[in-house]
Amino acid sequence: MNISYNWLKDLIDIDLSAEETAAALTRVGVTVESVQTYGDDFVLDIDLTSNRPDCLSHLGVAREIGVITKKNLTEVTQRHGEGVRNEIPLPTVLGEDIVRIVEPELCPRFTARIIKNIKIGPSPQWLARRLEAIGERSINNVTDITNYVMHELGQPMHSFDLDKLSGKRIVVRLANRGEMITTLDEIERKLDDSILAICDAEKPVAVAGVMGGIESSITGSTINVLLEVACFKRENIRTTSRKLNLSTEASYRFERGVDIDNLISTSNRATELICDLAGGIPGELIDVYSTNSESAEIDSLDISTAVKRLTGLEASSEKCNRILDALGIKTKDENDISNLRFQTFISPSWRHDLAIEEDLVEEVARHVGYSNISAELPPAFGAGEYQETETREKLLRQTLVNMGFDEAISYSFIDT
Repeated sequence: MNISYNWLKDLIDIDLSAEETAAALTRVGVTVESVQTYGDDFVLDIDLTSNRPDCLSHLGVAREIGVITKKNLTEVTQRHGEGVRNEIPLPTVLGEDIVRIVEPELCPRFTARIIKNIKIGPSPQWLARRLEAIGERSINNVTDITNYVMHELGQPMHSFDLDKLSGKRIVVRLANRGEMITTLDEIERKLDDSILAICDAEKPVAVAGVMGGIESSITGSTINVLLEVACFKRENIRTTSRKLNLSTEASYRFERGVDIDNLISTSNRATELICDLAGGIPGELIDVYSTNSESAEIDSLDISTAVKRLTGLEASSEKCNRILDALGIKTKDENDISNLRFQTFISPSWRHDLAIEEDLVEEVARHVGYSNISAELPPAFGAGEYQETETREKLLRQTLVNMGFDEAISYSFIDT
């Protein structure tokens, strides 16, 4: 994944050079494979493990840098140019008038916003160059904005030409066996009843979480847009992507998990830019939310002690709390964060990989520094001494052998 160094500097004040930033990220487990020059920018090629989808965005990487440098993130919705022409209306729920989710288990949340009277055209130079730096081709202002915000905040989205949607509505359902759709890559694809589709009143207009259809795509004649920002079940997107042999930037993120609580801010950010750069007039946000998100709660008797016990690293309670807090991992009782005994930590909505105390220890350990873990054997208890149970165990083994059982002696670290 490519990350722009200049883009990161919009999100957080970086005192490190591009090479120093790459080295610092690598030390905390966000491995940077290379740093390439692109004009006045530097592009960091980051290799991420599948359990860290939160870093599939500039915001996620900036958050890690914030922990390293002890600096706060800047305002994400930093404006370019003259700013927004219209106030963005507050979210609302309009039931099934415009959006209907038939498969809530596969699509737990779907937001849509209608933006009218836009003017399609080329993107400004700063936007085109940002995308080109990370390997994205500039298409038009609206399409570029959806790609830009995806790379900035980590949430895929799609823009439909509202006037090409039959009934001017969206239905999220499983495709009927044999239904066809021509995707944006101009390939006609046959769907089946295991594939989640975003449809209008008559037919599929997008393969959910993977790619939109060409019939409802944004063109030079588009005037009104329906902006979709949604959350889909990871397993279904993964199956669909492989079944259709179609992997995209969107499917790559959905397969690993997106932040279900980030949809509204993402929609607002994209709407803000569309109004600014394409002259649109925003409508209210339609938010169909079929289930409430639940963040994992992780109990720890003493996180500092746990870090010492599992890694050998010395990290004070205050240091552990600072690292976890900067990563968005809050304590349930924020009025007494100095008391580390029987703390309950709340996993942020963008982290799907945190569930037990050992996960918190790993977060602290990688920022304290794996290189600081000393090379020494763990403490042994009873080594070299005669154990009281040995005679009984020996007698039991011999008895079983005499009864005709076979005895296998395996390595102690193999589960038997």
